[in-house]
Amino acid sequence: MDNIITQMVILLLLVVAGYVSNKCGLTGGDFDRKLSNFIINVSCPCLIVSSVMGDVGPDRGLIVPLLVVGFLTYVVLFGVSWLLPRYFVRQAGLRGMYSFMLMFGNVGFIGYPVVASIFGHQAVFYASLLNVPNTLFIFVVGTVFVLGDGQKMRFNPRTLYCPAMIASYVSIAIVALGWEHVPRVVAEPLRLLGGVTVPGALLVIGSSMAQIGRRHVLGAPRTYVMAALRLLAVPVAVFMLSRLAGADDTVNKINTVLIGMPVASYGTMFCLKYGRDEGEMVRGTLITTILSVVTIPLLTFILF
Repeated sequence: MDNIITQMVILLLLVVAGYVSNKCGLTGGDFDRKLSNFIINVSCPCLIVSSVMGDVGPDRGLIVPLLVVGFLTYVVLFGVSWLLPRYFVRQAGLRGMYSFMLMFGNVGFIGYPVVASIFGHQAVFYASLLNVPNTLFIFVVGTVFVLGDGQKMRFNPRTLYCPAMIASYVSIAIVALGWEHVPRVVAEPLRLLGGVTVPGALLVIGSSMAQIGRRHVLGAPRTYVMAALRLLAVPVAVFMLSRLAGADDTVNKINTVLIGMPVASYGTMFCLKYGRDEGEMVRGTLITTILSVVTIPLLTFILF
């Protein structure tokens, strides 16, 4: 428990460094956008691939269980996210926003670094497989939630070959075929580039927080209800259901931590892209990110 708290404090300090850097004029604006694109398209895929390279490779027998647990989890999350906002969000026009916030966590930016900190570097491979349905659902269901009622679900085939998905395919092939012992001249550059993901992502999050106006800091009661559900209640419920269903304990623990991540940053980007007011989404993202510093150690203490 002490080690987990220490890791979360370390991650928080990197967020603070991003916040201070923005206030000093060193980050923000175009810098943040370019660094975010670099992390999403280059360093995070390298982190995923390099996680399966080493003297001791991940358990290839977990590939199928990970994918099964991942897809079943997001089927459950879809039902929960569609239903619950009807009970604590009065404005019908905002329910889709809260459905998005309940269903999708910030796995890429925060989830992978946290999983690596708690479970070790190789666990990033397991997390990437559990994140496959997240990547698929967020561009189909997520956009519908943000746009509101009456929108049709459309699948974009490009989702299947975005850099993170390609990295997942490559890592699956490496593990399935037993190619973990990659020459150092190939593996080391991937590890070094992947190492940018953790500090870079947290710096961007801190810098983004510095750009949010004061009016976005405090949310309505519904924001805190959503935060309690997203960060604690829903992960615990899914953990218990998975345990009753006989899911592998390691898979279940990693999956639970990923579900307990703060709101996905894609929500704000979707709002900006489709012309929706991003205020509610920004508040939810900010508040859950701050609270996760406490809830993630609490979640691991309760479950593990």
